[in-house]
Amino acid sequence: MFSSLSYFWGETFRSLFRNRFMAIASVLTVTLSMFILGVFLSAVLNINHMASYLENQVEMTVYLKDGLTTDQVMGIGKYLKAQPGMKEIKFTNKDQAMKDFRERMGDQQGLLDAINGNPLPASYQMSFQTPEQLKTAAEVVAKYQGVETVQYGKDIIEQLYKVAQVIRLSGIVLIIFLAGAELFIISNTIRLTVFARRREIQIMKYVGASNGFIRWPFLFEGMVIGFLGSGFASLILWEGYKTVVSEMAAAGLVFIPMIPLWPFMGYTTLIILAAGIVIGVMGSAISLRKYMKV
Repeated sequence: MFSSLSYFWGETFRSLFRNRFMAIASVLTVTLSMFILGVFLSAVLNINHMASYLENQVEMTVYLKDGLTTDQVMGIGKYLKAQPGMKEIKFTNKDQAMKDFRERMGDQQGLLDAINGNPLPASYQMSFQTPEQLKTAAEVVAKYQGVETVQYGKDIIEQLYKVAQVIRLSGIVLIIFLAGAELFIISNTIRLTVFARRREIQIMKYVGASNGFIRWPFLFEGMVIGFLGSGFASLILWEGYKTVVSEMAAAGLVFIPMIPLWPFMGYTTLIILAAGIVIGVMGSAISLRKYMKV
C-alpha cells in the first residue's frame, strides 16, 4: 500500500513539473476564484452577523394612555414582564419623558416653554431575546387595555431580512458559478496531462494496469492543484480580513459589529481548503471519465 502511495505521489509531482506552466496557471486561477469566494463568504456571514446584532438591539416602546392610576400602570408592567422572551424592561414616567426630551432639544429647549402641561405619555421600554418574540409581543400588547400604542423598529427589521435574503441568494449563485469555473479549469488541466501521456497510459493498460491504478495520480494532481490554490487564497484572505478589522478599530468604527478574527477565519480557511480539494478531485474525475477511454 505504501509503495503504491509513493508511486502515485511521485507520478503526481512529476506530471505537475512536466506541465508546470499550465499547473501554475491553474493554481493561480483557483487562488483567484477561491479568494473571491472567501471574500463573498466573509461578507455574507458578517452581514448576517450585523443584521442579527441590530435585530437584537431593537427595542419595543409601549406608550400608555393618560389618566391611568398607579395600580393600572403597575398592572400593565406585570403583564409586559410575563411576555415570552422578555429580556429587559424599563419604565419612564411623564416627567422623566419630558426631562429626556428637553435634554435632546439642547439649545432649543425654549421652544417647549410655549407648550402647556406635559403632552408626553408614560412608557415602558422593552427588549427581547429574539426579533420574532418582539414582533409577537408587539401584536399582543397593542391590544391590551391601557396601552395607547406600541412602536418598534418594524421597518428596520423587515429591511434587514430582505437585505440578508438577497445576499444569501447572491452568495449561492456566486458559489455555484465559481465552483463550476474551477471544475472547468482543473478538468482542462488534467485533460491536457492525460492527452500528453495517452501513449504511456495505453502501454500501462496493455501490460495489465487497472483503471484505478492509472487514475489515482491524476486525482492526486487535481487534489494538489485545488489544495495549493485554496491554500494561497486562504492566506491572502486571512491577512486581508485581519487588516480590515485592525483598520476599522483604528478608525474608531467599533460600532460596526464584525465577527472576531479567531476562530472565524480558522473555520473559513477549513471550508475553503476542503472546497478546493473536493473541486480539484471532482475536476480530475470529470476529465478522466472522458479521456481514459484509450
